[in-house]
Amino acid sequence: MKERTLPNLFEESVRHFSKNVLMWEKRDDKYVGTTYSEMQNLIHKFAAGLMKYGIKKGDRIALISEGRNYWVASELGILFTGAINVPISTKIDELSDLKFRLAHSGCRMVVASQYQASKIKKIKNDLPDLEKIILLDKPDTLDDDEIFIGELLKMGEEFLSSSRKEFDERWNSISENDYANICYTSGTTADPKGIILTHRNYTANVEQSSKLLPIPEWYVSLLMLPWDHAFAHTAGIYTLMKNGASMASVQQGKTLLETLKNVPKNIKEIKPTFLLSVPALAKNFRKNIENGIAAKGKVVEKMFNKALETAYSYNGNGWNKGKGNKIFLKPLYAFYDKILFSKIRENFGGRLEFFIGGGALLDVELQYFFYALGIPMFQGYGLTEAAPVISANVPKKHKLGSSGAIVADLQVKICDTDGKELSIGEKGEIVVKGENVMVGYWKNEMATKEVIKDGWLYTGDLGYLDDDGFLYVLGRFKSLLISGDGEKYSPEGIEEALTEHSAFIEQVMLYNNQSPYTIALIVPNKEAILKWAEENKISYHSVEGQKSILKMLEGEIAKFKTGGIYEGQFPERWIPSAIAFLGEGFTEQNKFMNSTLKMVRGKITEFYQNRIEYLYTPEGRDICNHQNLTIISRLK
Repeated sequence: MKERTLPNLFEESVRHFSKNVLMWEKRDDKYVGTTYSEMQNLIHKFAAGLMKYGIKKGDRIALISEGRNYWVASELGILFTGAINVPISTKIDELSDLKFRLAHSGCRMVVASQYQASKIKKIKNDLPDLEKIILLDKPDTLDDDEIFIGELLKMGEEFLSSSRKEFDERWNSISENDYANICYTSGTTADPKGIILTHRNYTANVEQSSKLLPIPEWYVSLLMLPWDHAFAHTAGIYTLMKNGASMASVQQGKTLLETLKNVPKNIKEIKPTFLLSVPALAKNFRKNIENGIAAKGKVVEKMFNKALETAYSYNGNGWNKGKGNKIFLKPLYAFYDKILFSKIRENFGGRLEFFIGGGALLDVELQYFFYALGIPMFQGYGLTEAAPVISANVPKKHKLGSSGAIVADLQVKICDTDGKELSIGEKGEIVVKGENVMVGYWKNEMATKEVIKDGWLYTGDLGYLDDDGFLYVLGRFKSLLISGDGEKYSPEGIEEALTEHSAFIEQVMLYNNQSPYTIALIVPNKEAILKWAEENKISYHSVEGQKSILKMLEGEIAKFKTGGIYEGQFPERWIPSAIAFLGEGFTEQNKFMNSTLKMVRGKITEFYQNRIEYLYTPEGRDICNHQNLTIISRLK
């Protein structure tokens, strides 16, 4: 049997789908397709060029670039030599963070796009292992330690004509247990950890994902998420490749904002059949849809809301769609779909069947919204240490609010704090075992032993399995709120509900570490508050005006307490009893969010320790305390 490596996966697909388009890339204002056989030619040349340079099996080469044809050519080119790719996020701007990853992995080379190469140039003098920078975009001038990819490919072509046997022997000698990637975590609590994923980790997860969600060869997806992320990497690049399908890259702008503005246009051009998404993108899509409806006037807006109400009732949670009395709503739902929802789908190219969401938890109300439109946003769950897919909702089997069914050939159990397995419905740590589970962390045996025990990966996530086999992920097992009497609760659901149901709350982090009550650090939505103050003729310059604003905000929290419109949604003891309003939001720049846009709770807690302690004093518990008044007075 052939080794189940990524080069073998690719070569097998070339044999079956040689004339299919693998990559779509925007060139001269139109998308151009590159077939599987054309990509094979490019990848072989890239790999041969690296071999000509003396790259050996086990060497490390970093790849830092926006998604494009050369991203796939570079990664597979590296893997065909038996070397290890170290994919790095383009969002890393802190040079010390970038230097740590390159030094810790011991990279001999870096493959970089023009936007990323400037970062490497600033730190290369302090990286003794780094020999060469391969530039994916032609520069005006080249330093001695730089080479343009065009030259590398030319060298590769010469090597293939003279040493084809050596090239074939090299890539055929790769074992499925050889390392393919070292993927660095965001380093939210300490130095980033390098997750070692083998060829078999990836090919196993592709097989698992394809069994849960079969991908026809005519499928195409616009890969909007960063390609270095495990989710886009496996669920996008390699799953599409395995099945003979196509992937398109987003048209790159001169700035990140310009690139983001290209996404809606590119969706219409590519007409994807499915998209990978994250909550931040989902919220943005919804906002644009609702703004478009509102612009058509009150009559259309009212009809749209009625259509949503009908769809929500008919669809239920998806698992019970159209069951019982719901069936009588089918004709009305079909009517609304024809006159409203189908028009919205046209903005997504007209062929879009569904989204698959990974990363942070996607608010269930958002799931109901997109399900109503006929383009469901199915929640999945995974982590890089599992290459990454663990479970997913898919068209044939889904239950909104859950993280879906477990992928094939993966064992999952729920354990308590002592590692004892719990029964169906009981909440505990999600623990998994399968061929997709990582080898460990690069040069970090201690951290590896903490998470892998007897082959089981302890994910650090809290969840449970229901009677139908659906997994529910409730948040981080170790970021739990812990009350004074030791009871535990995950904060994510409450935090999401507060931001979803209040226009005045931009971000929120709950805190309770064996304390008498829960407190909240809230980033207010300045524009919404100022608009409210103006409409209610309240001046935020006066103390009385500031107090009115704070009381209004307190009322937003009270909606989740006894007598509030959302009463009973969460146990009251976990709803915050004291609040600190912050003058600055949680961002990647201030390190309060990681590269996957998750809050870095430890850093936020450490930075705001004094304010947290103040909230546990009688004065601090009063929402109109002097600290909050000061923050509100500085809204503009």
